[in-house]
Amino acid sequence: MKNKDENEDGRSNFAVNYGPYIGLGLQLAATVIAMVFLGIWLDGRFGTHPWLTILFSFIGIASALYSFIKSVLKSDK
Repeated sequence: MKNKDENEDGRSNFAVNYGPYIGLGLQLAATVIAMVFLGIWLDGRFGTHPWLTILFSFIGIASALYSFIKSVLKSDK
């Protein structure tokens, strides 16, 4: 017997409708955190504290937002 919240595959409608969006927030945060740590590591290596951390933080934020917006617009089609 099929539940009203399931589609013909037996998968829940929640998973089908919202599954692609669940990982986007985690991906956004992971990108920013990875770029910040890369900036901190490079600052320690080259002695440019805090400039590379700031630069890579902005690069991480910009690339994460670009990826997020691209994924949302792509899934809207």
